[in-house]
Amino acid sequence: MDFWNVGIPIPVALAIVAALGYWIGRRNRSVGSDLVLRSYRDLKRARAVASELEKIAWNVRQSLAKHHASVSRFKDRVNKLSDRQQEAAWKELCREAEDVLKPTQQLATQIANAYDEIRQQGANLMTFTEVRTDPLTGVSNRRGLDDVLTSQFALMARYNSIFSVTMFDIDHFKLANDEHGHLYGDKMLQELARLFDESIRETDCVARYGGEEFVVVMPQTDLAGACMFSERLRALVEKRLTITISGGVARAREGDTAESLVARADAALYSAKSAGRNRVYTHTGAATELVPAEEECHACVV
Repeated sequence: MDFWNVGIPIPVALAIVAALGYWIGRRNRSVGSDLVLRSYRDLKRARAVASELEKIAWNVRQSLAKHHASVSRFKDRVNKLSDRQQEAAWKELCREAEDVLKPTQQLATQIANAYDEIRQQGANLMTFTEVRTDPLTGVSNRRGLDDVLTSQFALMARYNSIFSVTMFDIDHFKLANDEHGHLYGDKMLQELARLFDESIRETDCVARYGGEEFVVVMPQTDLAGACMFSERLRALVEKRLTITISGGVARAREGDTAESLVARADAALYSAKSAGRNRVYTHTGAATELVPAEEECHACVV
């Protein structure tokens, strides 16, 4: 820009340039700090995924080596039995087959388990891809959430495992947006997502469901545990941020789909909102109930 052509005095122009430089530098430092923190958390999660995949591969490799030795012995015995009388050879073959059958079945079960575990870790890896990441907050987006829920339901169907979800919503978010602007609202979303990401376990998944709503998926967590975590997180947000949140907790049940599970969590969230906000409700399967304070949360119905 030619400041002299538009009639801006040189001292004013220099002040403007200095102010712009300060603002850009401050913004870059802030963005850089956020990226470092996010990268550190992502690296920690990635290491956990890599460790799990390595453990799965090592266990399968060990079992395959052991089974290969067992099969080789079986093959040698079969070759030796071919020179003996038919009846005696048949009885001996039955005994040898029985010896190799059990480890073969165990290996088949282990490989099936490993497939499901790899599928779950694959879902965790998907959360690092851009198409499954919310660009504003850096957590998973709706597509990433769908992948994680699909994986959890598959594990529940095969192994009768359990998991729970919590849907959180920022209280009075629209009002804050209207009063302070969308940039302020974006900052609220980023701060909340960062706090969620720092507070969950490495096996959990936090996703931006839409607008100011977030969903946390908690594998191997019953309703009581999910209640305790959600109430603790609500209190933490109230203590550390300038906002409050409401939450709705639900546990996956037999016959559930992703839609029905999220719908129960949403119904519990609606109850929390209707009851005055800044609280957590749980859906027991029949009705919604208030989640008590953390010290009383063990009373949640499972």
